[in-house]
Amino acid sequence: MSRDSNPKAPLLKHLGDVEEIVAADLCRLREILHPARDPVQIRYSLARAIVDPGESTLEHHINQSEVYYVISGEGTMHLDGREYPVRAGSAYYIPPGCRQYLVNTTGEPFEFLCIVDPPWTAEGETVVCHDKT
Repeated sequence: MSRDSNPKAPLLKHLGDVEEIVAADLCRLREILHPARDPVQIRYSLARAIVDPGESTLEHHINQSEVYYVISGEGTMHLDGREYPVRAGSAYYIPPGCRQYLVNTTGEPFEFLCIVDPPWTAEGETVVCHDKT
């Protein structure tokens, strides 16, 4: 991460400099920007997530709204009991409290950006199903 000493200067981060974690829903996640941890004046958080080939996330919901933008891969997004095919170039909005999980239906990683507003918090996320779907 680099930033000019001026508090109004841009913040530059490289994905490789952000630690990868396994999220509660079991996707691999790198939180790129979060106003509680980065010196930025934004009202959302931004993360890059990956669901490995043939894998799925656990069913969960969060208290915040989310926007996903699919960078690569194909899969099926399950939102409140309905299935939606998603692929690279797809964007979708998930309202607060919507039960969700994602299935990667290919042999390639499913990679997406996730914008959470207000910013993601662990307390705001609930895993509904602890078994893989």
